Amino acid sequence: MKIEDIGWEASGTSGAVAAGGAGAVEAGIRILEARGNAADGAVATMFALQVTDHGACCIGGEVPLLIYDAVSGETKSLSGMGRAPLSVDAIDWYMQNGIPGPGDIRMAPVPSVVDLCLTTLKTYGTKSMEEVVQPTLEILDASASAEASARPPFGWEPNLAVTLRKLVEEEQLTDGTREEKIQAACDRFYGRNERCSDVAEDLEKDWIDAGGFLRIDDLRNHRTRIEDPVVVDYRGYTVAKCDTWTQGPMLLQALRLVEGFDLTGMGHNSADCVHVIVEALKLAMADRDTYYADPEFVDVPMKELLSDEYTALRQPLIEMARASREARPGDPVGMEAVKEGAGFTPWGDGTTTCVVADKWGNVVAATPSANVDRSYDGGRTGVTHGNRLRSLNTTQGHPNVIEPGKRPRITLTPTLVLKDGKPVMGLSVAGGDRQDQTMLNLLIDRIDFGMSAKDAVTVPRFCSFHHQSSFDPNPKRGETYLDAGELEINAGIDSQVRVELERRGHPLRVKDGTISNPSMVVIEGDTLYAAGDPGARRHSAAI
Repeated sequence: MKIEDIGWEASGTSGAVAAGGAGAVEAGIRILEARGNAADGAVATMFALQVTDHGACCIGGEVPLLIYDAVSGETKSLSGMGRAPLSVDAIDWYMQNGIPGPGDIRMAPVPSVVDLCLTTLKTYGTKSMEEVVQPTLEILDASASAEASARPPFGWEPNLAVTLRKLVEEEQLTDGTREEKIQAACDRFYGRNERCSDVAEDLEKDWIDAGGFLRIDDLRNHRTRIEDPVVVDYRGYTVAKCDTWTQGPMLLQALRLVEGFDLTGMGHNSADCVHVIVEALKLAMADRDTYYADPEFVDVPMKELLSDEYTALRQPLIEMARASREARPGDPVGMEAVKEGAGFTPWGDGTTTCVVADKWGNVVAATPSANVDRSYDGGRTGVTHGNRLRSLNTTQGHPNVIEPGKRPRITLTPTLVLKDGKPVMGLSVAGGDRQDQTMLNLLIDRIDFGMSAKDAVTVPRFCSFHHQSSFDPNPKRGETYLDAGELEINAGIDSQVRVELERRGHPLRVKDGTISNPSMVVIEGDTLYAAGDPGARRHSAAI
């Protein structure tokens, strides 16, 4: 398939890719056409996205991933999230000075993309690293040979090509199985390779030169955890999310709350339907902001948060006649609808998408990101970085406070949906705190209103700003609300609906353009339907 043939929606029976840049979609399709499976295609797509969508993601960034493996019949979550420095002195510095912002490499976690991609390839794929990274190298080489005016302002692209070729070289030099060869390539990047750790050593030099805290020991200790997903049933479907090192379970809490309402009877994007969804999101996000954090460090009461008893306590807080302006986390341990002393009235384009499915029934949904710091040139390796340590905070006693080796509680949140144990949807959304809000729109459009993939990604949407910002590490968490109570809503939603929402107390921010950037693959029998919002520059292809 040629890149010029790639549009925003497609269908086929042998494989499908929905992602960001057209070049990345072409990379994934090429691997599927070569009889690679969904894992192979997803890894090829994700490597290419680091170039085609650079700025929204990068090799030094992060990629949470969900995969359904048709052989085992299992759904797993892969934690492509880097950690805070292991140095206690570094953590003390953050607690005293705060987590810095743009232009400061100390906001970057350990790079996780390479380990995530190669762990996925080694565990679930069939191809070599050389095969899946070849389309990315071609994109990088084409950029290097372009006219000077068309090249990026920094030197990261040619340096990244050199780094990737070093990893391929390591794979070729290593004796053993396909898996052992891929692991050797990964270990060269992370300083775990006895023969050669030059990439890791260069990374450390770059961090020291830039005044960062990360060191080669942080790289050597990094591993991609393969975890069980968090799941709930919603109207006969099983919805799977990554654990509370993401905001993903918030979507599951919101689904549990809205399941008690007849959304179909209310009508799509009616005032009642929008109101119920938004009020449920407010409650779910209040719990997210209060309880969610890296479950390796914090005992998050997830079972209680998703329980029938807790859901029944929280549902009556949704008042049909009035929009809430409060932040109201509940107490899932004490089983109280609102946690005593916790309710209050608040103060006051860095992600892309990837969904791949194959003809054998494997499905991958991933959300590559980084919020790339444009002031950094990629140093010796071409590995640029993001800001995800800013998704931690410096609030003493808070579950999401920064600690040595801790994963930030990020917004990145792919979704897999199963019916009778088989995948029927893979979804990925770019859009920060909007991601799971848009995901809720998509799931309701598909499950409650029966929309096709291409309709679900293009119909008008809405999102609430009534939550703490996941990118503001301010220790005074109540001050991180962007616009408390405000509802962002597409102009395509009926004007009378908007009038009624305002009457109920929703301050509206009407938007003509797209809200968030969704991609999805829907599976119906043997046919795969891929779609990405064209207004958000999403692309899709199928074979």
